[in-house]
Amino acid sequence: MIPKNPLKGQMNLFQPTLKEQINPQQELYLLSETIDWSGLESGLSQYYINFSRPAKPIHLVVSLLILKQLYNLSDESVVARWVENPYYQYFSGMEYFQWEFPCNPSDLVHLRNRIGKDGIEKIFKMSVAL
Repeated sequence: MIPKNPLKGQMNLFQPTLKEQINPQQELYLLSETIDWSGLESGLSQYYINFSRPAKPIHLVVSLLILKQLYNLSDESVVARWVENPYYQYFSGMEYFQWEFPCNPSDLVHLRNRIGKDGIEKIFKMSVAL
């Protein structure tokens, strides 16, 4: 099942967004702005089924895979660093800073199994093109 987009919601008047708090010249901020996330999500949505447990947002898990590749991290490390790093969170499409793990590290294994070699190649080609 394709998950609902948690990024669309009511604006919080009392908490500034990540975009307002972080440096717009930082590399992950700039990279996030150059990636065609909606195109990537539509290209990978074919691997999602419309039954069973709702999946994590495509933008989130793909961004974790890209961060893992960029910084040569393990599944566990990228998830742990995500909680500490507002730039990782902004890159992953979060509007506000999160204090909880985005997913279980095993979810990245499930995603790789779900999208298979073709899906991983799409992500890899896109990241190399950047």
